[in-house]
Amino acid sequence: MFLGTFSPRLDDKNRLVLPAKWRSAFDGGIVMTRGQERCVFAFPRAAFESLVDELAGAPLTNKDARDYARMLLAGAQDEVPDKQGRVTVAPLLREYAGLSKELAVLGVGRRLEIWDAAAWQDLQATGEQAFSERSTEILPGVL
Repeated sequence: MFLGTFSPRLDDKNRLVLPAKWRSAFDGGIVMTRGQERCVFAFPRAAFESLVDELAGAPLTNKDARDYARMLLAGAQDEVPDKQGRVTVAPLLREYAGLSKELAVLGVGRRLEIWDAAAWQDLQATGEQAFSERSTEILPGVL
């Protein structure tokens, strides 16, 4: 499970160094793709394959499912981190998420989210109030 927030930088070759505590989870590879709210989602390869299997279960006649799968999969890149835990973030994903050198890498359960640091700060500033004032259940009976 991925938890916490880290503040790495993209190097001159547009590589991200994965936080040391999470590197072993990506020994089998990492898949990065478009995330929602203009971030990059990063999954261990096996977790991404499970997600693809779930998407494959949606009927081809469901336009929402086709559209979601198209955006998620067409923007995906997979690779194996090098010995220093570095992975290259593809130009398409850097542009999509507006990534600069300064990043915020969030552990959000089964995936990482990679944000431009300024965009993450902006989202936190607006989302913090909504989080604090939430009065409806997100997961009925749980939260």
